Amino acid sequence: MDAFRDRLSERARDTSRPSLAHQCRGRDLEPREVALADALMEIYGAGAPDFAAVAAELSRRGIEAPRSGRTDWDEALLAQELTETNAELDAAYEEYGYGA
Repeated sequence: MDAFRDRLSERARDTSRPSLAHQCRGRDLEPREVALADALMEIYGAGAPDFAAVAAELSRRGIEAPRSGRTDWDEALLAQELTETNAELDAAYEEYGYGA
């Protein structure tokens, strides 16, 4: 589904360095983070032009926000969830390095 992500994983296997497939993560993603990431790839891939359109589609799909668990997405919630999730991933990367 995600050609870029698939190519990175393939390249990491090609070089016998599997940790590079997830080099920007200091921990594994939680199930709600994976669901959000997959939905964002699909929504942006379908041509969503802005946060308002993305938030509306996340609400329509009933995607649970990783941090709050909410499903009533709007632009502010989308920005907040992305900010908080990125901060958590940054902290994990700082503590554990890459390749979780």
